[in-house]
Amino acid sequence: MPERDITPLSAGYACAVDAVDEAAWYKALSTFDDANIYQTWAYGAVLHGERSTRRLVLRRHGDIAALAQVRVVRVPLLPAGVAYVRWGPVSRRGSDGDIDAFRQAIRALRNEFACRRGLVVRLLPMLFADSAAAYAQVLTEEGFQPHHGSSNDQTLVMDLRPPLDGLRAGMKTHWKRELRAAEKTCLEVEEGTDDTLFAAMVGIHRELVARKRFVEGNDINAFRRVQARLPGPLKMNVMLCRSGGAVMAGMVFSVMGRTGVYLFGATSNQGMRSRGSYLLQWSAVQRMKADGVVWYDLNGINPRTNPGTYKFKSDLAGANGREVQFLGRYDARVRGLSGPGLDFAEAVRAGFGSALRAMRRASPLRP
Repeated sequence: MPERDITPLSAGYACAVDAVDEAAWYKALSTFDDANIYQTWAYGAVLHGERSTRRLVLRRHGDIAALAQVRVVRVPLLPAGVAYVRWGPVSRRGSDGDIDAFRQAIRALRNEFACRRGLVVRLLPMLFADSAAAYAQVLTEEGFQPHHGSSNDQTLVMDLRPPLDGLRAGMKTHWKRELRAAEKTCLEVEEGTDDTLFAAMVGIHRELVARKRFVEGNDINAFRRVQARLPGPLKMNVMLCRSGGAVMAGMVFSVMGRTGVYLFGATSNQGMRSRGSYLLQWSAVQRMKADGVVWYDLNGINPRTNPGTYKFKSDLAGANGREVQFLGRYDARVRGLSGPGLDFAEAVRAGFGSALRAMRRASPLRP
């Protein structure tokens, strides 16, 4: 690839790919405010496999300034492939972030994967459109273009900085009423990170999927395997709501950096009228608040296609919530696939992925 396509990093910066081990990756990841489950070593290894996962480390004067876990996908019969970065690069420390570290990280990603390897680099940064104008400008300046083939995902973020009584007062009236009713019952909340809790969560999640007949966005069994590999401080939190020993409801959330992310929630067939999900969400808010978490990402809303879930999340956050749209996907390419070719490649990949997930769901869960 001609050297003119490569933009040198600024003075003091250097990058390397696959140059640290798993322990060093986690040690560095834990220092970033925008650390997240999708940038953990375990997620890459379990969901994508080590052969398809690359890990870029950016250093500034020897100290780690940014990280990016990359999934490399090559589609048969097509001349190139795609390097995906989900909720990365990780580069922010402090409330104001570090936009220069972000700039150098995406430059390094473009240099390594687009210029040197001939891949399309596709970023899905953990940035919201209403507060990331400066980052969007940097992306454009560094050769990334917004991907217009799909609408940007929406989510709802709850501000956890008010005191607990303020968080509760901010809930919508219906949500507060249901929570009070749940608190008057004999429901008990169990919390932890061990596999027995996760196994119980998988069980009631299967009941939910069968009852509602929907297609899972994430494979909960894969997240259970991720949980087994994560180090203790970064493990996902599992909460179960029981009555008389039976599981009524459950949820899984991840806390890293300044943000907690709601990953899975389910109510068992037996717990349909228990209001356990209300008690669990409030318990999770209390836990995150006690641990100093600033933001609770309720992880996806769609008022049109899923109005019930939207109302549940919106009423929980109430006056302390903010509906946001992700900045969206950005592509950088030097050669290889055109836009339509990339869309076709993604459709092929998605088809294979759906078939594999269906086969996994049909197979017994292996520990």
